Amino acid sequence: MWRLKIAEGGGPYGRYLYSTNNFVGRQVWEFDPDYGTPEDRAEVEEARQLFTQNRFTVKANRDFLMQQQLLKENNFQQTIPQVKVGENEDVTYEAATTTMKRAASFLSAIQAKDGHWPAENAGPLYFVPPLIMCLYITGHLDSIISPEHKKEILRYIYNHQNEDGGWGFHIEGHSIMFCTVLSYICMRILGEGPYGGQNNAVERGRKWIHDHGGAVAIPSWGKTWLSIFGLFDWSGCNPMPPEFWILPSYAPIHPGKMWCYCRLVYMPMSYLYGKRFVGPLTELVLDLRKEIHTQPYDTISWRKVRHLCAKEDLYYPHPLIQDLLWDSLYIMTEPLLTRWPFNKLREKALKKTMKHIHYEDENSRYITIGCVEKMLCMLACWVDDPNGDYFKKHLARVPDFLWVAEDGMTVQSFGSQLWDATFAVQALLACNLLDETGETLRKAHDFIKKSQVKENPTGDFRKMLRHISKGSWTFSDQDHGWQLSDCTTEGLTCCLMLSQLPPEIVGEKFEPERLYDAVNVILSLQWKNGGLAAWEPVKPFASWMELLNPTEFLAEIVLEHEYVECTGAAIHSFALFKKLYPGHRRKEIEAFMQNAARHLQDIQKPDGSWYGCWGICFIYGTVFALRGLAAAGKTYDNCLAVRRGVEFYLSTQQEDGGWGESYLSCPKEKYVPLEGNRSNVVQTAWAMMGLIISAQAERDPTPLHRAAKYLINSQLENGDFPQEQVTGVFKKNCMLHYPVYRNAFTLWALAEYVNKVKLPI
Repeated sequence: MWRLKIAEGGGPYGRYLYSTNNFVGRQVWEFDPDYGTPEDRAEVEEARQLFTQNRFTVKANRDFLMQQQLLKENNFQQTIPQVKVGENEDVTYEAATTTMKRAASFLSAIQAKDGHWPAENAGPLYFVPPLIMCLYITGHLDSIISPEHKKEILRYIYNHQNEDGGWGFHIEGHSIMFCTVLSYICMRILGEGPYGGQNNAVERGRKWIHDHGGAVAIPSWGKTWLSIFGLFDWSGCNPMPPEFWILPSYAPIHPGKMWCYCRLVYMPMSYLYGKRFVGPLTELVLDLRKEIHTQPYDTISWRKVRHLCAKEDLYYPHPLIQDLLWDSLYIMTEPLLTRWPFNKLREKALKKTMKHIHYEDENSRYITIGCVEKMLCMLACWVDDPNGDYFKKHLARVPDFLWVAEDGMTVQSFGSQLWDATFAVQALLACNLLDETGETLRKAHDFIKKSQVKENPTGDFRKMLRHISKGSWTFSDQDHGWQLSDCTTEGLTCCLMLSQLPPEIVGEKFEPERLYDAVNVILSLQWKNGGLAAWEPVKPFASWMELLNPTEFLAEIVLEHEYVECTGAAIHSFALFKKLYPGHRRKEIEAFMQNAARHLQDIQKPDGSWYGCWGICFIYGTVFALRGLAAAGKTYDNCLAVRRGVEFYLSTQQEDGGWGESYLSCPKEKYVPLEGNRSNVVQTAWAMMGLIISAQAERDPTPLHRAAKYLINSQLENGDFPQEQVTGVFKKNCMLHYPVYRNAFTLWALAEYVNKVKLPI
């Protein structure tokens, strides 16, 4: 049975592991054949079967394995009776408070021993195959992926195959060539034959590929991975010259001007491209050449398919200027750089690129910035030195990315430990149940303090294209090392709120210097228009570079941008900081807040909403905007933007009292309700919070009562809430699953409702 290990080292390559804070926040699944009772195993099997039966209705798991383990370890028993509100009944204070207490009890019970809330952070279906392909190429598949791992990875692939035989970009998406080809290859590597797999999964996947033009129509990232694996020719790829990394910083196109994720994906890609690396041509690879293409491999004209992309994959069509650039590099530049004497320049570029790879690896403890980069950097290190410690350090961190639930095993983006913890803490604090939740808050406080990044990246970090990180919080844990503005603001908010409570209950408050460091990071990330970037400052005079976005399925990935969520969260955090520490950089903070509030008003949509960049979508963005505006002193009475935001929420409430928004809002950039006008508990909670922040209870509490009734009646017997559609997003077109949201935000909304809306006893 699978068992989740928290805040521990170890593993088959444990001697290559190292940590900045003794692995606080680390979460690793291991298979233990002796773990659990027969009853536990039966429950897991039942959850698996239930998911598979309903996989086309609810496509996101509820993290059953994690919940089962932690509820048992924490001796959880829901002792508070469940309540329901009848169709013709009003919500009472007792009903709302009871539901809130039940939710708080359940949320506390799924906390790990180190203070964080373990959970999956996945959903994209292109995360798993590159890991399996990389391990196969390097000959380490069986040393890292056990038979039990293989079984669960295959379960995940089968469970998320669409009815038409393909796989989507994410678990709720329509089938695309990229993920269908990669999933097909993954199944074959893991031992399935050409006609194997559950419900004939392999043959159905192959038929989808052939029916949609064959693997030559895979988008550019897919072309790269297929070339690496020996299933495509590098001459069919657009150039990714590593010479990019030796350009002077004043060059119009330079890595330092790019969004960190973009440059760190193409960094190892350019190394592998520069090497023209191809893995071993095994019997399986030769068989796959016959299976995924619609014509004999040796007859394919690779030059003609460089720009080919299946229409199902195409979200961001390349503009003409970009194709002209690639053609110029392909026809004129690449032939020169691969011949003497210009190949000496390529050798220099490859060394410089590998230097950057090693720097990023070391400063993230080999977690890297995310799973896409992780697999590429790991493979690049192996290509550079197959027996070197760099590669072995990468292998030691592979378990950090694997997550298992009732739908099988997947690869995580890299974990959302800190992010989820901050919302859980604020939800629990809103309950005013210190006697019941004090120990939970103490552990969470300890986790948040231990997770703050204490130092900047090593050496001359600016020369290595890195920004300050000292004082920040990451999305996951301290070892990850990558600063994020919204994680830093939410971490700062939690520390400030907890500092006002008795230390004998929630632990000692953070030293002021640590809070000042966080403030410094946040201030450094505001752009001149008042908006706040996420990872690094927005680069001036580079907006035209978005025309060079080489990916076909993601938008706005070349440059860093400002985000409504980051901006609103920062205003909210600074309002509290200014109150508690009025003497620290007061003028800068006040100017920051004024400019940020103006920015929020400037980017509001015509319908009164705000586009959410990290959650689905307009419902999500609007709550962060209204929260920030309220902290800046903007109210329904004195601010048109607040009134319009409220009207957006009121106009989109469903008949059942809830709110529900489709993930399609994100790529389409317009509000799309859930199919059938259904509601979603998480999105209902966001809308409730936005309305309460904007004092809707003082004007007309009826919409809030209706929403509260929906949440109360949605709560499950044990205090949990149902897992519904995914609610996270990444770069407009890639959805992410946040299971903790259904517990943290629903509780938070109910707590605010109990505290701020007048109710009958």
